[in-house]
Amino acid sequence: MEVLKDKRDMFGVDFDKNKEALNQISTIRSKMLRNELAGYITKFIKNELRNEEMKTKAVESEDDVPEETAPTQAEPASEPEPASEPVVEETPADKVQD
Repeated sequence: MEVLKDKRDMFGVDFDKNKEALNQISTIRSKMLRNELAGYITKFIKNELRNEEMKTKAVESEDDVPEETAPTQAEPASEPEPASEPVVEETPADKVQD
């Protein structure tokens, strides 16, 4: 969205302020379209902030892992155990009931 790229500093997580910023930047005659754009921008910015917060938490949690529990390159990766074949019991033909 070009408006968001060009005027990024005018938008934030407040829907009403984003509507006003859209009014200042452009002329949108349709109230419904303006509200949809403001809602999209608000949701987009909130998602970006949430993603950045999750990344920083992930980095912090990696830093908190003690060295004893952290995997090293010297340890070989454990191989998954082969799946066992299902056991099928054969029934003698004389015991089969019709």
